[in-house]
Amino acid sequence: MTEPPDPTRVLIVDDEALVRTGLRIIVDGEDDLTVVAEAGDGADVPDAVARHAPDVVLMDVRMPRVNGIDATRAVVERGERAGGGPRVIVVTTFENDDYVFDALLAGASGFLLKRARPEEVLDAIRVVARGESVLFPRALRRLARGRQSPTADGLSGAGLTDREGEVLRLMAAGRSNAEIAGELYLGVETVKTHVGNVLAKLGVRDRTQAVVVAFTSGFVPAAE
Repeated sequence: MTEPPDPTRVLIVDDEALVRTGLRIIVDGEDDLTVVAEAGDGADVPDAVARHAPDVVLMDVRMPRVNGIDATRAVVERGERAGGGPRVIVVTTFENDDYVFDALLAGASGFLLKRARPEEVLDAIRVVARGESVLFPRALRRLARGRQSPTADGLSGAGLTDREGEVLRLMAAGRSNAEIAGELYLGVETVKTHVGNVLAKLGVRDRTQAVVVAFTSGFVPAAE
């Protein structure tokens, strides 16, 4: 018989013990997920990542010593130096929290609200673990308002093809690769190639940052 894959390893970071306990119960109830460690502040994250090698970090965005933005940046930079590392989901109380936008800029792969349902938390972990992003287009539009540079050119200098532009707009709408493939009548592997080209041309590390650039450049209007 084929051995089942190892469970996705999760690090929970939050300064509230009750929140950590609730998330642990939710995650550890799944066969394909496991909590490998908890941390109560962003200052403890680098050591926890080095010790426990998580695949995904659930990161509170507001903490007393080191906030989730700086902790996310440290995780992402460490991963880049090591040639790989965990992906980060920031967790916040308010969806219009400017800290969330800054955490996405720092390299987080998406965000969740603390009032999210258990199934939403589990789905987000699985989505991020397989290399995609957890984005809420309406919330991200609200966060992007006022962040657009006065010199924003709508990515006119990026050299995106028409097809790559279509793919980026669908990424900004929160579509997965499979959903983009269905809408554009393309193969999933072809979509992955287009996504890779978009990331390279925009000079960003992942699709989350590509979507942030799409909004802040004016390529995708932040106004609804």
